[in-house]
Amino acid sequence: MKTQRAVQRKGLLAGGNWIIDQVKVIDAYPAPEHLANIQGLHQGTGGAPYNVLLDLAIAGVDFPLSGAGLVGKDALGQQILDHCAAHKIDTRLIQTTAKAPTSFTDVFTEQKSGRRTFFHHRGANALWDAKNLDFTRCKARIFHLGYLLLLDTLDKPDLLRGTKAARLLAAAQQAGIKTSVDVVTEDSDRFGRIVSPALKHVDYCILNELEAGKIAGFKIRLPNDQLDTVALRHAAGAILQQGVKELVVIHFPEGGFARTRKGDDVWQSSLRLPDKYIAGTSGAGDAFCAGVLLGLHEGWELSRSLLTGVCFAAATLSDPTSTAGMKPLGACLALAKKFGCRPGLDPKD
Repeated sequence: MKTQRAVQRKGLLAGGNWIIDQVKVIDAYPAPEHLANIQGLHQGTGGAPYNVLLDLAIAGVDFPLSGAGLVGKDALGQQILDHCAAHKIDTRLIQTTAKAPTSFTDVFTEQKSGRRTFFHHRGANALWDAKNLDFTRCKARIFHLGYLLLLDTLDKPDLLRGTKAARLLAAAQQAGIKTSVDVVTEDSDRFGRIVSPALKHVDYCILNELEAGKIAGFKIRLPNDQLDTVALRHAAGAILQQGVKELVVIHFPEGGFARTRKGDDVWQSSLRLPDKYIAGTSGAGDAFCAGVLLGLHEGWELSRSLLTGVCFAAATLSDPTSTAGMKPLGACLALAKKFGCRPGLDPKD
């Protein structure tokens, strides 16, 4: 008899931070007590589950998409629920609360450089305990959780697993669901205390080079800001040693890198985009993650998954918000043919 897991597992469940981004495009970031001019105002999606699910919905995937988390009983919370419903994202596991407002981030993007500065209000996300998740009744193939370090309740200690998030991920794995995590970028010493316990219950760890360096204790950038590919590979290996079961994927402006539990390495350069194409970098990391998760769900070769990731990221770079620049899958992949890839990322080349 075939098991339920083998026959019925399909789809992505993404849980964690649900955020509305208020994006202000400015001429330059000001010094204290100085003025910056706002050149444009945009409102968009924010947070790992919101961005990843919406990117996949716009891409046109043919598997179920569902979200989990907590929003406020307010206009922004209703906006998130309505937006998801319009893209056929299941919101039954997104709860509402009157105890805190929907989370939001003020994003200031410098017009010329694309550099971003974030002012974040945790809001309802800080209260989410995920107690409404029953993985034994969930038919998703992958559970993606993000962002560790920005989910106050799930980041709390747990006597059995180390953190509440680690306990949640362990429960998903025990139910036969593949687990994936992403981490927020912060300059702190909390990575070992909060992220490391979760890695023992993770199948796919997808994060940027700064976060990977913090977890593994490596400096991924040289003093001249060039990518240190040797340190990058060592960091991926060190993260695998902390318990990740199958795959570590690290993304960065120059492209993406994956190392498997078997020791296979795969490199993928980002697209060679003209400066005038890039309207903002918000959401590029989540878009890359969405592309990789699509490939993992469908069982693609890693090289194809990473290429899809950089194409998804390139699509989102065309708009100041996180997801408004996203396109159907074919149009995203066509960007690689249009612009080509940066040369020479793989050290073996």
